[in-house]
Amino acid sequence: MLFTYDTDLTLRAACMLVNSDRVNGDELGDAAGLGRYLDHFGWTGRRDRDDVELRAVHRLRVRVGEIWAVADDEEHAVTLVNALLGDNKASPWLTRHPENPDWHLHLASADDPLWQRVGAEIAMALADLIRMGELRRLKICAAPDCEAVLTDLSRNRSRMFCDTGNCGNRQHVAAYRQRQREE
Repeated sequence: MLFTYDTDLTLRAACMLVNSDRVNGDELGDAAGLGRYLDHFGWTGRRDRDDVELRAVHRLRVRVGEIWAVADDEEHAVTLVNALLGDNKASPWLTRHPENPDWHLHLASADDPLWQRVGAEIAMALADLIRMGELRRLKICAAPDCEAVLTDLSRNRSRMFCDTGNCGNRQHVAAYRQRQREE
């Protein structure tokens, strides 16, 4: 394992958050969609389930997407991650849950607004990535017709395609067919 369980999970959650409006329309277009996303990743704490909360998460999604967009510029990425940490008032504390008895960090109170808790967790996971010199694991899908992002958690950082639209398989089939035509 490259990262702690909570960092790995949060990086996956960040990736899915960014992709939630890049592939199949806006998957977080309503409170139900947001609820499915939160449940999938086990986000705990306060949920207001209103339009204000939904719009705040949409703004967070844009900010996190901007970090992927500048991942090849470490200084710029650090500036954006620091701003995200500060804006979300990250305040780390150790906790554990019955379903996961290992100690892990929470970075905001369970009573803080959802966007603030999610933003702080994502910012800290991205900070871990930067501290480990692994920012290059944030990638945009290499398929020419895809804008999805991915977090390359492979051992050798060789992943090129997202897992949202079967992009890797489509590209491999296209390359195979091209080779067959050239023979």
